[in-house]
Amino acid sequence: MPPARAAAVDPRIRRTAAVLADGRELFYFDDAEPAGRDAHAPADPARHRRVDARALGPRPPTAQMRRDPLSGEWVSIAAARQHRTYLPPADLDPLAPQTPTNPSELPDEYDVAVFENRSPAFGPGLPARGEGVDAAARGESTPALGESTPALGASAPAFGRCEVVAFSPHSEGSLGTQPRGRIRTIVEAWAARTEALSALPGIAQVFPFENRGEAIGVTLTHPHGQIYAYPTITPRTERALASALAHRERHGGELFADILAFERAGERVLIAGTHFTAFVPFAARWPIEVHVLPHRHIPDLAATSLAERDELAELLPRLLRGIDALYDSQTPYILAWHQAPVHRGREHIRLMLQLTSPRRSADKLKHLAGSEAAMGAWIGDIVPEAGAAALRAAIERADAAT
Repeated sequence: MPPARAAAVDPRIRRTAAVLADGRELFYFDDAEPAGRDAHAPADPARHRRVDARALGPRPPTAQMRRDPLSGEWVSIAAARQHRTYLPPADLDPLAPQTPTNPSELPDEYDVAVFENRSPAFGPGLPARGEGVDAAARGESTPALGESTPALGASAPAFGRCEVVAFSPHSEGSLGTQPRGRIRTIVEAWAARTEALSALPGIAQVFPFENRGEAIGVTLTHPHGQIYAYPTITPRTERALASALAHRERHGGELFADILAFERAGERVLIAGTHFTAFVPFAARWPIEVHVLPHRHIPDLAATSLAERDELAELLPRLLRGIDALYDSQTPYILAWHQAPVHRGREHIRLMLQLTSPRRSADKLKHLAGSEAAMGAWIGDIVPEAGAAALRAAIERADAAT
């Protein structure tokens, strides 16, 4: 079981649970502020949601994880994802509210909706409590998953949960184009689902994210993000945890606190708030790369206070609209919430937002080729200090335009 949590709950944001026609869970989050709510969206606390009356086939079987013996990392083999939606026509938007001609995933009007992905990379199966392989609950490292099998050919069920977060009932836009009240609702949904998913059996880490732009590989343009609940601690987090432990042993400090102090004293800060600081990191890999750290140790979004969530609802649109102000067209990006594992290292890994984009100029993208893709040896195209100066100017332009 994960450690006990006392997550804050914003009583202004109404939460409603429902079930889709094939048994998948659906959660509605209603805006607290009228400025963030669409005129047609639900506001009546007593309002009943429409039922999903579609005739849907069975859910796909749980995928299989296979261990790479060279790295010790686990790969989910999820063939059912080959059938996921790919750039559907506007009149068949699967995240728009259902109509007689569009049997979408959302049966009713909504502000923000979260539901289980129909083609998940992890799940839909979960291990029974006390049964199955649960490396996280035993406090073991990721490679311990499947330790009873041979080093070659090791496999295990890809238990977990994948959810879709629909940011708006409208088919155009992204996170940064939403009004402040809506972004506040999205932050609340991230926190609520992080708490709920962390409590599921077999979950080792929860990862909310948004992909924006076809250059990133987006196959659905409706404004949305996703949340993955993994059965293992991800390789990136394992490396960060090892670095944090080594830093404490060698320097006696807390790695993320020391990173924050180092960056706040430098010239790469973009936005310095009361609770969070956004900056371009010293060793940025991507042409556009921004990290956001909280000023206190917070392991995940569920542990944020209401005041911290309020500030994120102010900071995120400024940052995202600033990135779009760099050039004359929208910039593709990945917005990734790195959170502490559910069971291990929570005192060492701090919540961090990492926003990255391959866009290195108005008409050029950075493609991961030989050195980066094959060897993991990164080569930066833009000096981080120059990138930070350009982003600060873009944020100022975007602020002035709002």
